[in-house]
Amino acid sequence: MSEKYDLPKAYEFGEVEKRWYDYWMEHKTFAATMEEGKESFSIVIPPPNVTGVLHIGHALNNTLQDLLIRYHRMKGDNTLWVPGTDHAGIATQNVVERQLATENKTRHDLGREKFIERVWEWREEKGGAIINQLKRMGASCDWDRERFTMDEGLSTAVREVFVRLFNEGLIYKGDYIVNWCPRCHTALADDEVEHDPTDGKLYHLRYPYADGKGVVIVATTRPETMLGDTAVAVHPEDERYRGLHDIGIKLPLTGRIIPVVLDHHVEREFGTGALKVTPAHDRDDYEIGLRHDLERIKIMDDHGVMNENAGSYAGLDRFACRKQIVKDLEEQGYLEKIEDYQHAVGKCYRCATVVEPTTSKQWFVSVRPLADKAVQAVRDERIKIYPNTWYNTFYSWMDNIRDWCISRQIWWGHRIPAWTCQDCGELIVATTDPDVCSKCGSSSLSQETDVLDTWFSSALWPFSTLGWPEQTKELQTFYPTSVLITSFDILFFWVARMMMMGLHLMDEVPFHDVYLHALVRDKHGKKMSKSTGNVIDPLVTIGQYGTDAFRFTLTAFAAQGREIRMDEERVEGYRRFINKLWNAARFAQMHIKDSDPSIIRVADDPSALPLHHRWILSRTNETIRRVRAAMDGYNFNDIASSLYQFTWHEFCDWYLEWIKAELYGDDDQARQNGRGVLLCVLENILKMMHPITPFVTEEIWNQLPGERGTIMLESFPDESPAWQDAEADNSMDLLMGVISAIRTIRSEADVHPTAKIQASIICPNKEEQELIRSFAGAIGGMTRTEHLEIMDSGVVPDDAGYVLVDGMEVFVPLKGLIDVQGELEKLDREHKKIDKELMRVVGKLRNEKFLKNAPEAVVQKEKGKQKELETRLAKNAESVARLRKLQ
Repeated sequence: MSEKYDLPKAYEFGEVEKRWYDYWMEHKTFAATMEEGKESFSIVIPPPNVTGVLHIGHALNNTLQDLLIRYHRMKGDNTLWVPGTDHAGIATQNVVERQLATENKTRHDLGREKFIERVWEWREEKGGAIINQLKRMGASCDWDRERFTMDEGLSTAVREVFVRLFNEGLIYKGDYIVNWCPRCHTALADDEVEHDPTDGKLYHLRYPYADGKGVVIVATTRPETMLGDTAVAVHPEDERYRGLHDIGIKLPLTGRIIPVVLDHHVEREFGTGALKVTPAHDRDDYEIGLRHDLERIKIMDDHGVMNENAGSYAGLDRFACRKQIVKDLEEQGYLEKIEDYQHAVGKCYRCATVVEPTTSKQWFVSVRPLADKAVQAVRDERIKIYPNTWYNTFYSWMDNIRDWCISRQIWWGHRIPAWTCQDCGELIVATTDPDVCSKCGSSSLSQETDVLDTWFSSALWPFSTLGWPEQTKELQTFYPTSVLITSFDILFFWVARMMMMGLHLMDEVPFHDVYLHALVRDKHGKKMSKSTGNVIDPLVTIGQYGTDAFRFTLTAFAAQGREIRMDEERVEGYRRFINKLWNAARFAQMHIKDSDPSIIRVADDPSALPLHHRWILSRTNETIRRVRAAMDGYNFNDIASSLYQFTWHEFCDWYLEWIKAELYGDDDQARQNGRGVLLCVLENILKMMHPITPFVTEEIWNQLPGERGTIMLESFPDESPAWQDAEADNSMDLLMGVISAIRTIRSEADVHPTAKIQASIICPNKEEQELIRSFAGAIGGMTRTEHLEIMDSGVVPDDAGYVLVDGMEVFVPLKGLIDVQGELEKLDREHKKIDKELMRVVGKLRNEKFLKNAPEAVVQKEKGKQKELETRLAKNAESVARLRKLQ
């Protein structure tokens, strides 16, 4: 523990954060516990890519996880937070290939084995960056348990799962239409393809009848694929094409005769009702091809270049081919028209290259049996999803799920454990490398060159990181895990697959709850990107404002929804909140540093304490209740708002002001009561805030009286029935209302801060009168009121400032207290300024061009300004009217 010292005026977060994190690491305070008879709480970190650097999404995600882990650790639960990183197959291979390119080399120059060695070298050198950045965020993971999706243990688990699923008939190899990335040279699963609205062209082509007696018009966004057309499809009940089935179509530019097939898939009402069919390069066309036994003609190679099946177009890039095809179609009279057309173009989620659907032999997981189990677990509430707005999306996606393509044509990753005998053709799938063929005994075996989709190993993360397939104590203690916190955009990439694998292999859900947090955007709701210059870098923000302020901001913004609008000015605001807490602790330290910690026992039975002490203990109790409920319900923003409101406004603004007279006074008992309750409440604030703001709370905690260990292992506050005091709450609300009313009158009338005033209260309730009289001294001290008159009834004078409070009329005679003429002149200047700005805004809102062209958000912002300015004008007029009565 650090030596006791007087807290300095400024909180120097940089030195404090490093010192305490080093202490926590050295003393292994993050280590998991597995004690019999205790509740268990566990989280597996969504493993960031080993190539990654900390971004705002990571910062939010890991702050929320750490908040829960620290909370449950303080509750005394067996707590485990498993850290780790993902090998990120495509992304990592791309990074190392770019590195090789600077040396004028490719991976093929090195060969597979040497290339993989090079990737491991890169991982050892660079792969720990994001882990160190998470530590900067204060993450309290059990770092001794850090895992990597290609470490030895997880590699064993991956092989075990592959072999089991293969033997159960749930993994198979077959020809299928896949999403192919020509840049990464690999197949992609459906959810690895991002569909962006793109402005393109819709080409209407004239396909002549084979007998030359007519044409059919077909439309496509990819005219180059016509070279692979093997049919035209029409609806069997479409009268426009009756008899065409017997004639066929002569495919332009090729001379090939292709059939017309009748298929119910075709929508008669869409376009001309005729559909060109390219089974090798379109998913829907592939299905039509299967139904009608159509030939599949691949016209492109794996690089997106036209192949020999493209005839004279062979060797052209697909997009260059498109231009040439359109030109040739137009010249030969086969181009009907071209229209502008916006459509969703699929792009690789890693490199943004336009994906090409193509047929290929791949490995697949048959997911329907697995998906059904996951859906049932969610319907049975064995897995709950927060917020609940995601249930329908989850069900819809799972109902329409396709088999999962798990093979990738890259080198970095888990190589598929399948071997083919070169002598007899036997396929061997095994957890260990075979030496000979199990069928013919030949040693001539060739291993599958593809690797598994990165998400395959990630899908096993909740149980593989706990030691599976071994039956470990960790697995017994912490599986199922308690909650998964992740961004909603990987609900299907990862979350659904963990559900499927966990239920199938463990016969148990992988987690009880799923919390899907929103995506972080800038303050205007725009996506953060380097190109637009609106990125908030967590490490820069931490360096400027401190980790605690940043974490508190993220928590305060983490409402359940789909979007978080992040504003760096709010980080500055919460930095001030951290400073407010620091200064409150400095004030407390001045009065309690030489006290025995046992002084807090005065709070054990508050019934004999004065009203303000009973009130602050009651408010502490209510805050504990709210914070615990928000923690347990994943309402993270409510945690932050409850702590902010209580700490800043109730504790600092009211309670500390209230007890100053006692702490500086001569009454020993009053001073002792004040010190004891002050220490008690401050301790509870620090404990409640610790999960969000670990560094500043640890520093303050260890400067409070007595021998202290880390606050991290203290007990999280529990509600105390003895502290709940509705009568104290109501009475203090009344007194604070009176004080606020007098302060408001002084402020609005611009009474000099040091001026003494007279105040009066018209209060018909006798009990309330007695309460106010008994605290007249405190009211006077906090409002600089030298005389307070309380009456049953009366009339508020015209020359008085006036506020209505819960049926009471509070007023202050202002004559002689202010410079009336000077205030009127000030208000007149203010009126002119507001009026000028209002005229500008109104003029803008009357401009039809502005209303038509400006974004809706901008228009609404101007309307908000108009309303605000009109309100200010009305208040200005009220102030003028009030002052004229004083003339």
